Amino acid sequence: EDPFSCDRPEAIARIQQAGICGMGGAGFPTALKLATEHPIHTLILNGTECEPFITADDRLMQEEASDILQGAWLCAKLLGAQKLVLAIEDNKPTALKAMHSAAESIAKAHPEISCELALLPTVYPSGGTKQLVQMITGLQVPSGAQASSLGLLVLNVATARAVWRALRWGEPLIERVTTFAGAALKAPQNLWVPLGTPAEHLLKHLGWHNPRGSLILGGPLMGFSLNPQASLGKTSNCVIAPSEAEMPAPTPEVPCIRCGQCDSVCPAQLLPQQLFWYAKAEDTGRLLTHNLFDCIECGACSYVCPSSIPLVQYYRQAKSAIRSQQETKRKADRARS
Repeated sequence: EDPFSCDRPEAIARIQQAGICGMGGAGFPTALKLATEHPIHTLILNGTECEPFITADDRLMQEEASDILQGAWLCAKLLGAQKLVLAIEDNKPTALKAMHSAAESIAKAHPEISCELALLPTVYPSGGTKQLVQMITGLQVPSGAQASSLGLLVLNVATARAVWRALRWGEPLIERVTTFAGAALKAPQNLWVPLGTPAEHLLKHLGWHNPRGSLILGGPLMGFSLNPQASLGKTSNCVIAPSEAEMPAPTPEVPCIRCGQCDSVCPAQLLPQQLFWYAKAEDTGRLLTHNLFDCIECGACSYVCPSSIPLVQYYRQAKSAIRSQQETKRKADRARS
């Protein structure tokens, strides 16, 4: 009944058994994240949700602030952190008020962990872990490293709530809040979705009147095409059913004019134009030299490109090819051994 009295190994084992993972989109197992060997002094609770259309975390913070913050304090205790930072964008006033009120009451019961509210400007993509860390602390996470190397750890608000539900009530991760948006829906809204529910079932319930239209899983910039019959999972935070006017078909790709706009908007401070040329040439060595895997696939470069080049698609394909090559090499080395 008191999860705060649970020792660390037992708590992490229960979190693993509950199937909890990062619900902001990454899907990394939370038990592994909390079992980090790096000393953590600050836990950042990510409530930014910076991509257009998505309001799942906003709604969750408005209605479940107490459970979210109980889970956040519990995770901070398991990590041995002395500080908890609540990161919320300034376009969520109702959620901000609810979280601030809940934090004040919980802080009195756990004064050993200080709490700070970080009100962030609504700038895309502030929800990325490395971007969030830099905005709050001014520190840059080194290339190829995680925030934990700086003594920081970032958790999504939905993940924190799931941790509390698992340890307090023995509730595994079997449902999540998902935003259903787009002009092709008669009644766009946020729903509690049991994991494994086919998207088509929910879309029909919401009056989907464009069954031949495209669907996007995730936001308009980082999302993927979705088959209506596909099941929704732990990281399915948004389904967009756009009309043709809302999201017209992309214009044909034309040659790069080297304008440099993609370089100026990259939040990871990469060179998208160079990565594009190397991806087309399948030059693995130069892609790795130019830190391809630091790309967070935010889609900002593709959005501003006047040549309509789907840059992120090239990067995703290149990453997939490199991972496949590395796995083949590992198998060959193991076979020789």
